[in-house]
Amino acid sequence: MPTGGSRVPAAPGTRAQFNLGLALPFLALALVVVADLITAEGQHFDRLLVIGPALAAITWSVRGTLAVGLLALGLRLLLAVAQGDPAQDTVAAELVLAAVTAAALWVSQVRTRYERDLREVTAVAEVVQRVLLRPLAPRLGGVELHLLYVSAAAKARIGGDFYEAVRVPGAVRVMLGDVQGKGLGAVETAAVLLGSYRAAVTEAPDLAALADRLEEGLERYGAWDPDSDAAERFATVLLLELPDDQDVVRLLSCGHPAPLLQHDGRVRTVPLTDPSLPLNLAGLCASRHHVEEVPFRPGDRLLLFTDGVSETRDRTGTFYPLEERLLGWAGEPGDRVLPLLHRDLAAYGVKGLDDDVAALLVVRPPEPAAAREPAAPAPLS
Repeated sequence: MPTGGSRVPAAPGTRAQFNLGLALPFLALALVVVADLITAEGQHFDRLLVIGPALAAITWSVRGTLAVGLLALGLRLLLAVAQGDPAQDTVAAELVLAAVTAAALWVSQVRTRYERDLREVTAVAEVVQRVLLRPLAPRLGGVELHLLYVSAAAKARIGGDFYEAVRVPGAVRVMLGDVQGKGLGAVETAAVLLGSYRAAVTEAPDLAALADRLEEGLERYGAWDPDSDAAERFATVLLLELPDDQDVVRLLSCGHPAPLLQHDGRVRTVPLTDPSLPLNLAGLCASRHHVEEVPFRPGDRLLLFTDGVSETRDRTGTFYPLEERLLGWAGEPGDRVLPLLHRDLAAYGVKGLDDDVAALLVVRPPEPAAAREPAAPAPLS
């Protein structure tokens, strides 16, 4: 998980539910035995012992399921002897129970094979996630970074939103972006842009040149694989540059929502007078990239976000009041703001979070620029 970030946590009852699933076969067998013993003569529940191996197939291994099945067979035989059942009925019941146990063994084998495959796929997904969306350092140069990243796909670790922050000589450069659409095609496009950014971020002389390199990276990828879904998608991107020796932030937007700046207890949208077109749409018209520069003083905060945040709606269709919420959290520590945002968004949306969500809070600590010691550039991995 990215440092300072917040992801959808695992359900707190997952482990308890799993343990209950392991105990259910034995609980079912015990209940059947008790019910069979305390009922009047002629009323038997022993045939319900088949529930034991059937439930075991859901959570137990093949050997565990076999053990539960053998236990059920033994209990059925003991009940038959205790109640004096005819031998013919006993043999028939044992055969039925053995058949159910055999079926449960097959189900358990299939389930465990799929679970093993899923673990392998999950391990690969975790490696991909670490490569594409690496953890952010909690502090780069003279700024602190706090991240919120949630994929819209259930159980997914990465979606069409992407981010990166890199220490370059004399500054920190940050990117936050959002690929059109969802699914693997959006992830593919995000991967291309992240690769282009990492290759160019330390060499590009300014943000305009860096945006050009991102555009070129998408064009080259589309030419190399024209049938790729990534070649047809566009992406909005917001680029930042925070110099070590000045209390300013330089911004370049390629169709991305303008960030919110918190200064002296007030929150306002950073004016972007001439944003560029989203990446992969630059061919629609001739344009040049325009870099904005605004003050970013000690104690200021800058919130970057994707449309998964700003376009969340409540039951009345009203958009999420992000500026109002950020103003209300002005007194909160920087590392508390995005967890508060996460919970509030999930409660505000009609269906919770139904889109990829990425938000990055950049904080200039309350110390003057002269007191900040420039740090060495972090090596790219």
